[in-house]
Amino acid sequence: MSKRYLAVAALAAATLLAAPLTANAAAAGQASAASAAAGLASAAPAQPLKLRGGLTLYLPIQWKVYRVSPDWIRVVTGKCAKPEAGYGTPECDSFWVLGPKAIKQGDELFRPYTAKEPFYPATDVQLCPHNRKWGQVVGAAKVKGLRQVGPGHKAAYREWKATCVSYSGGGVKSRYVQREWYLPKTRILVVDQWNTPGLADALRYADWN
Repeated sequence: MSKRYLAVAALAAATLLAAPLTANAAAAGQASAASAAAGLASAAPAQPLKLRGGLTLYLPIQWKVYRVSPDWIRVVTGKCAKPEAGYGTPECDSFWVLGPKAIKQGDELFRPYTAKEPFYPATDVQLCPHNRKWGQVVGAAKVKGLRQVGPGHKAAYREWKATCVSYSGGGVKSRYVQREWYLPKTRILVVDQWNTPGLADALRYADWN
């Protein structure tokens, strides 16, 4: 992916440098074009996140990667008070990339995750991801299928309907979707409770080495 980007950047720089300049703007134009070309040639479209099995994701450079513990990687994409806290810590705009140890205890009651039920490593009501004053309830899958993760690989994909509820009366306060991409052979699971823009494309255009 980075090579394709650099090729496009080089072409754009060459086009910019080759554009005709007026006599009055020649000096300023040449300096501006050279600066733009250097910037395009050296710019990186994304940061690589290398994972097990040779999988590499290309993420926006604004996203921050935290290796919270073995097999628990949190990618923070927005506001987050405690980015290095464990799974279930609320009010952190992020998604998780999980490995075998997390998958082994990823179903309710800490049973192995299989994609038949949502990723929910707990035995009680967990805090709502978006507001710590509420609890979360993850229900049935509204979407089941396969999604491309780089060339030659497809993940089991799920969208689980979820609600945030009042602890006092159980009333629904908000709704969201828990998205999951599961690669059983590679033992990688991606869990997103924030409908992260760009995540699906990052997985679709991943590389395998």
